[in-house]
Amino acid sequence: VDLTARLEKGASYETIKKAIKDASEGELKGILGYTEDDIVSSDMCGANESSIFDAKAGISLNDNFVKLVSWYDNEWGYSRRVLDLLAYIAKVDGNA
Repeated sequence: VDLTARLEKGASYETIKKAIKDASEGELKGILGYTEDDIVSSDMCGANESSIFDAKAGISLNDNFVKLVSWYDNEWGYSRRVLDLLAYIAKVDGNA
């Protein structure tokens, strides 16, 4: 995913990276990944996360204009979310 965005409220690229890393280690752990490694698309095969933020691939033109890059293995990540949903349904139904 290649996201280019104009931000209403400015933020440095370092601040954005920190927020994404914090989310990947907190409330989005297992769903959002974070890497500062040099990677290519084949590195994402079998990744459990739905999306892996590539901290090295993004840029900031200024505090209000950024490009963020994230990778994913659409089949595997999607399948993991389906399993998460099934586990949640079983838990809510009281069967797990």
